[in-house]
Amino acid sequence: MGGMTLLNPFHGTLGGMTILEQTVAAIRPADPAALAEARAHQDRLTKPRGALGVLEEVAVRLAGAAAVNPPPLPAPAALAIFAADHGVHAQGVTPWPQEVTVQMVGNFLAGGAVANAFAAQTGASVTVVDVGVAADLAPAPGLTISKVAHGTADLSLGPAMTVAQAVAALEAGIAVARDLVDRGARCLITGDMGIANTTASAALICAFTGHDAEAVTGRGTGVDDETLARKIEVVRRALRVNRLDAGAGGADASGLPSPDALKTLAAVGGLEHAALAGFVLGGAALGVPVILDGVIAGSAALAAAALAPDVVDHCVAGHRSAEPGHAVALDHLGLRPLVELELRLGEGTGGLLAHPLVCAAVRVMHEVATFDSAGVTDKEA
Repeated sequence: MGGMTLLNPFHGTLGGMTILEQTVAAIRPADPAALAEARAHQDRLTKPRGALGVLEEVAVRLAGAAAVNPPPLPAPAALAIFAADHGVHAQGVTPWPQEVTVQMVGNFLAGGAVANAFAAQTGASVTVVDVGVAADLAPAPGLTISKVAHGTADLSLGPAMTVAQAVAALEAGIAVARDLVDRGARCLITGDMGIANTTASAALICAFTGHDAEAVTGRGTGVDDETLARKIEVVRRALRVNRLDAGAGGADASGLPSPDALKTLAAVGGLEHAALAGFVLGGAALGVPVILDGVIAGSAALAAAALAPDVVDHCVAGHRSAEPGHAVALDHLGLRPLVELELRLGEGTGGLLAHPLVCAAVRVMHEVATFDSAGVTDKEA
């Protein structure tokens, strides 16, 4: 990891458009010709058609996103762990003290977390981004300072952020994506850290999908029944207080970011959720695939998709976590997870585990012979 990076989290303009607007405008849907060519190429490879199952669709998906077949190998990968705190912690939705957020940031920077071990296994770089930790962090190698605020307000009492703060966090995520791609990353992996952030995730999933809080709110770090019931009620109260309708947001007729989507993200999201949404948007705008981690990333991806629907074509679901809301988010996004190991850690761990599978799916397209080139007889039609 390199030295500390300072990124300006406050949004500006470029060519008369804000950075967020420019990023959204740059995102393109999957290329139909590349998709068709990739599917035809899969059928010519020396294997029974469909024999690689979901991996075949991953390779086709990446070809469509890149608008070329075979798609570029998604390596090297870069993991960005966005860290922030949450005012809703005061409602007793988790037994973990808020200072664990800053302590875990230190653990990431020291290389002692599970995410660090998994990143070493897959060869991914690790960048930690302070977008809203409640404490002021000392400069450190591998740390990017993009602090928008010292945590959010309590989402159960009113908006967690102002719209301006949400946009600043979105643009901080975009800046991190641009920086990592400029430094050579060809695949981005989402990571997160923030005590109480599964509460905000559940509220976002409810707001963007229309599901009830009880169906999408999980135990997070392993809360007991009493705390879970309190957490569900807090999510319901947040939706009620912030007057959020089911399925809020989306791109407006001009294709620009929807004010409703931004208001929803600001009302019940976290600073790391907004930054993750920007990170996903930034990767998609640059044509680099993004592997989503668990429920935090899934809820952030819902916000990103509400701002720019075509962003989903550039995403791969790394895994499905044990949190019930994650399955709901993935279903809404139309994404199929590659790994299901009952993980509920966050940090980017599930995305890191999936990265070698994504690379393998693409490598097949580059290296496996076709029936014609190998002189192997294809089955009769």
